[in-house]
Amino acid sequence: MPCGDYVFASGQIGLDPATGTVAGETVQVMENLQALLAEGGLDFSGAVQTRIYFTGLADFEGVNAVYAEYPATHPTQATMQVA
Repeated sequence: MPCGDYVFASGQIGLDPATGTVAGETVQVMENLQALLAEGGLDFSGAVQTRIYFTGLADFEGVNAVYAEYPATHPTQATMQVA
């Protein structure tokens, strides 16, 4: 959602827009975010903050490895386990 010079995106999940199914993959989330930013003429280079929520932190290493491949810069990142 644009707000002045900022775009806020929240609640991103691994939903494949072509099939409507939840892939559950970090790659799908990142691809969806990339597409959302591209619609506004933006990319990851302008990201200043990200929040990642897990139901189990055992997935952190794998998710973080995929995440690190996308942003051109490394914005602040908060990672939390939620129940």
